[in-house]
Amino acid sequence: MSALRDIGGAIIDRGYQIGQQVRNALLRPDPAGRYPGGELAPVVILPGVYETWQFMRLIADHLNWMGHPVHLLTELGYNNRSIPETAVIAQRYLDLNDLRDVVLVAHSKGGLVGKQMMVGDGAGRIAQLIAVNSPFGGSPLARWSPNPTLRAFSPKDVTLTALAANLEANSRITSIYSRRDPLIPGGSRLEGATNIELPMVGHFRPLASRELLVVIDEVLGRPSR
Repeated sequence: MSALRDIGGAIIDRGYQIGQQVRNALLRPDPAGRYPGGELAPVVILPGVYETWQFMRLIADHLNWMGHPVHLLTELGYNNRSIPETAVIAQRYLDLNDLRDVVLVAHSKGGLVGKQMMVGDGAGRIAQLIAVNSPFGGSPLARWSPNPTLRAFSPKDVTLTALAANLEANSRITSIYSRRDPLIPGGSRLEGATNIELPMVGHFRPLASRELLVVIDEVLGRPSR
């Protein structure tokens, strides 16, 4: 019965992903001036591969409501550049806007980009990374992908193995992950990080869950409203 529930959860998760992609392609709202102000630490949103910032819109809405100014890197588009290249673009944004004590909030590939930024953050602008369903150890499914952008998530990829070998930043990372993630069979547990498992199935659906918002608030040290 549990296996059937997991399969059903994976199907619903894929349906959610497709629905969000269609919605975002049709609506494409302009985020200019959408999340100004806030007295708490600045938040930078890092979406996953083939995702715009809108995949994380509910999280951005919530964090801004809680008092965080939220920064959206619209220049990333659908986030299909390499991890190092994406990290350079995002770090440049932090530098140009002189952001400090930054909280990176990321999904999937965004977590890898965030760790790459932390490793190269010479100015010490980044305080912590909160990553949701990020393949820190890669995904064996990526080995068989005909798409080179997705093959970059193979556990044997040079960038991923280098990031995995760097343990220094892990103490400032919180890895939040589903009980079962159809796209990351090995899970997202990260050595030396704060690891939190959500009691759900899916790679994308947690982004729209109340459970995730509660955990993020707890990580940031503030009670949920």
